[in-house]
Amino acid sequence: MPKAFFLLFLFLSFASAQNPLTAKIIDKLDGFTVIGIKTRTTNAKEMTPDGNIGKLWQRLFAEGILDKIPNKADTNIIAVYTDYASDHDGEYTFVVGAKVSTDAQVPDGMVAVKIPAGRYAMFTSDKGPVEQIAAKTWDRIWRIPKSDPGGDRAYKADFELYDQRSMDPQNAQVDIYVGIK
Repeated sequence: MPKAFFLLFLFLSFASAQNPLTAKIIDKLDGFTVIGIKTRTTNAKEMTPDGNIGKLWQRLFAEGILDKIPNKADTNIIAVYTDYASDHDGEYTFVVGAKVSTDAQVPDGMVAVKIPAGRYAMFTSDKGPVEQIAAKTWDRIWRIPKSDPGGDRAYKADFELYDQRSMDPQNAQVDIYVGIK
């Protein structure tokens, strides 16, 4: 399937939904670095009470991790999915933290992860409870079938951007950036 058809499919596949989810294609996103805390997990594990991601989010706030990150570029929170073993069914590393201007000082117990420059499809979630909106949007993204290499997911790094729109935890909105080839 040519790239144009894949992009059209991204739009049309959600056009009939009650709240359509459309992708904005960013052909050249500049790379950046995130410092935060990490876990290794799978989507299957995250669908059980033993999931790691919720616990990592709790730790982020309970331990004041964001306040301990030096050289923050802004006040946003970034959640990164990287080091994929295969695709969305395999293991991956999840990091939650903040974008930084330099990773020269990584605090003990934290990691620095690079978001590579490249092509991304950006999806904006519906508004709703913060603990539900990202998961619902990812579920819809996973339902997009594979296309030709020009639009397939890259499985290098994907990320969620929690900015001022996610300040109200009951009426939050998040952008999800999915790396594409």
